[in-house]
Amino acid sequence: MKTRTLFLSLALCFIATAVCLAQNPNMGTWKFNEAKSKVAAGLMKNSTLVYEAQGDDVKVTSDGTRDGKPLHTEWTGKFDGKDYPVTGDPSVDTRAYSKVDDHTLAVASKKDGKVVMSGRITVSADGMTRTGHMTGTDSSGKKVSSTAVYDKQ
Repeated sequence: MKTRTLFLSLALCFIATAVCLAQNPNMGTWKFNEAKSKVAAGLMKNSTLVYEAQGDDVKVTSDGTRDGKPLHTEWTGKFDGKDYPVTGDPSVDTRAYSKVDDHTLAVASKKDGKVVMSGRITVSADGMTRTGHMTGTDSSGKKVSSTAVYDKQ
């Protein structure tokens, strides 16, 4: 009896986690909309972003370019405001996402513990457009800002 109750409780927890992540409008594959975007020189231009559930975490994978060179990055963590490691991007070590509301995330990317890029990511009410407004410093210390728009695939 106890085994069945424990199994049922665990199953309900996994289902609840899956439902919560499935309702997150950031989840899915996003394609860069160059016509609506303005990305500063020297910053990564992501052609594709993928947000997917990985257990109770979220995995964010990006493919794009910086200064004409291909770049593939990965981040796995929670939208809890804590720093989690980033792989594939030499300009940052960690990234922290925190949920502002149902359609908005705040994000901060750090290098050696110092914030080098921060901003907000907003998904439209219909869930089909994702806009990231970012500000920070490039590798030479110059202040930069960027607006990147993505369409849901």
